[in-house]
Amino acid sequence: MKISELFLPTLRETPQDAEILSYKLMLKAGIIRKIASGIYSYLPLGLRSLQKIEQIIREEMNDAGAQEILFPAILPKEIWDETGRWELYGEEMFKLRDRKGREFCLGPTHEEAVVDLVRGEIRSYKELPKTFYQIQTKYRDEIRPRFGVMRAREFIMKDAYSFDISEAELENTYNKIFNAYVKIFERCGLSAIPIEADSGAIGGKVSHEFVVKSTSAGESTFVSCPHCDYAASIDAAKSKEEDLLSNEQEKPLEEIATPNVKSVEEIAKFLHIDKTNIAKSLLYKIDDKFVLALVRGDDELNEIKLKNLFNANHIRQATEEEVKKLTGAS
Repeated sequence: MKISELFLPTLRETPQDAEILSYKLMLKAGIIRKIASGIYSYLPLGLRSLQKIEQIIREEMNDAGAQEILFPAILPKEIWDETGRWELYGEEMFKLRDRKGREFCLGPTHEEAVVDLVRGEIRSYKELPKTFYQIQTKYRDEIRPRFGVMRAREFIMKDAYSFDISEAELENTYNKIFNAYVKIFERCGLSAIPIEADSGAIGGKVSHEFVVKSTSAGESTFVSCPHCDYAASIDAAKSKEEDLLSNEQEKPLEEIATPNVKSVEEIAKFLHIDKTNIAKSLLYKIDDKFVLALVRGDDELNEIKLKNLFNANHIRQATEEEVKKLTGAS
């Protein structure tokens, strides 16, 4: 096709809601168009680019021994009830009913679907290992869709699932897929960094994310060591404990009024003490119970790590009403 015949509606002005450079360029170049918050159309140029990326992914996944399949986007409630995730997944799941009142969801992920398939079709351990992957549209009702197609309500994802008969075989499969990802990012021209990551509620012992450094976009923060190859997301990073026990003499307790003093910084300044000598109390609702976390004044609490500590599914800060009821504060 001649370029003069290509449907390529470019923009001269950048839409006001475009936050990051890549999103602005995709709009101005006629690659995508926004229909609603977090929902986009891929125009001819964008679809061609997408198809080229998908082809790279297919070639490398096939080379790693994975087999491509395609699950439906609409999934029945029953298979999600088996894992308990129909309720646990939360408000991000799009739910619907058919004309007979049966409940379904628009798949945010497909673990339940692939397990339902494999348990009914694979009869012997001799048929393992098997790795399946798909390139499928996913749906998640994000609270705040942003960054263009990076955080959308409808998006295309390559997800893979392996079935192995031993830890050693699982590790071998993991390494194959890991190396496939390295090749995919290299072929896409991206300097991706593999970092240790949180495995999530249904993850295993080991998990990695591939991240690309950015100064203008992204939601993930990671830490790395300048002297070795250690790198991890902020939710999975481990640090050496510091010995910061105070040498000050313990003083008797006394009640001190702190009018209009709210933050740790303000309290430290008001009392003329260091933030390390302050403990801040953070009240959380973790699944069905309340937990009070005491954190040193100069530290921040990572909610993912707190949730993992209790092997929980949901975590949120207590509301003002809950704090008053539990503590008697006014």
